[in-house]
Amino acid sequence: MKKSLLALAALTAFTGVASAQSSVTLFGVIDANMRNVKNSTSSLKTLSTDGMGSSRLGLRGTEDIGGGLRAAFWLEGSVNVDVGGGAKTAATANGSGANGQDWQRRATVSLLGGFGEIRLGRDYTPDFWNHNVFDPFGTNGVGSGTNLFNASAAGGATTIVRANNSVGYFLPSGLGGMYGQLMMAAGEGAAGNKHVGFRFGYSAGPLNVAFAYGKTSVSDGPPSVDWKRINLGASYNLGFMTLMGHYITADVTGGTSNGVETVNYLIGANIKAGAQGTFKVSYVKSDGDGPTASLKARDATQFAFGYQHALSKRTSVYGHYSRISNKSGASYTASSGGPAQTAGKGSTGYEFGVNHSF
Repeated sequence: MKKSLLALAALTAFTGVASAQSSVTLFGVIDANMRNVKNSTSSLKTLSTDGMGSSRLGLRGTEDIGGGLRAAFWLEGSVNVDVGGGAKTAATANGSGANGQDWQRRATVSLLGGFGEIRLGRDYTPDFWNHNVFDPFGTNGVGSGTNLFNASAAGGATTIVRANNSVGYFLPSGLGGMYGQLMMAAGEGAAGNKHVGFRFGYSAGPLNVAFAYGKTSVSDGPPSVDWKRINLGASYNLGFMTLMGHYITADVTGGTSNGVETVNYLIGANIKAGAQGTFKVSYVKSDGDGPTASLKARDATQFAFGYQHALSKRTSVYGHYSRISNKSGASYTASSGGPAQTAGKGSTGYEFGVNHSF
């Protein structure tokens, strides 16, 4: 009898461990649009993606491991709706092939508790987040403020949006509106991936404000080459309208790009139009600087407006328009998928699309 009771107790204990509370969620966004981009004197009409949000497919899950601790994972990859594949290549861009699904947007594993969260893997850099949070158009479509953020002026850094091989720490919730994160990413011998950054902010009531800093060691030298970004953003909800703005400065020290600098300013707003509609408007100014006259002439401005209408909690239709004016040394475009651009010429883009999340 005692042996039977002991066996039953052991089995019960084992079952309790095996059935620890856990969950796995399949999620995603599908966004497709009809887009037209005119650069210089040429225009290109396309069926494009990611006008209102980034198309993606992902899996995320959590497990309660006891003692107030949880384990979590997140796998998320891009989906190109127009060709039915992952990230585009020269082959998939014209529909002649499709890449397999990957997890290049985010691939992380975490431990969470009262101390906050420790996260390992590929993830957004802290200094990228303000681009998305404090822009009415986010980082998508012809109206995005990132249209005027010059990746070629980053000195070879690969961490403008995400970093591989990263270890991150996130503050816990319940700190009176304070939030923040730290990140360190190992270079592992890959040029432009060694990164350190942080972001701290305050969000309570109608106000949200955040400051971020990031530094990428492009080369340890000699000479050493570093790319740095400082990012300050804020928003204020007035009820019928949310005002947004941010300031971004990025510069390179060392190497052939020494002294190259880009400073961006954005002001914008989301304006409610009834229970289902939202008007979006923004103005972005980009100031280029550097040791040569052509680098100093990399100035540009962008004006964008748009409207999105929610058909349900998960489905919206939208329309966006933007106009970019470039100075003689700038060649920014409303979309990277447009025709060839000539420095000093303008760019115009518009798109009409559907966004569905699940």
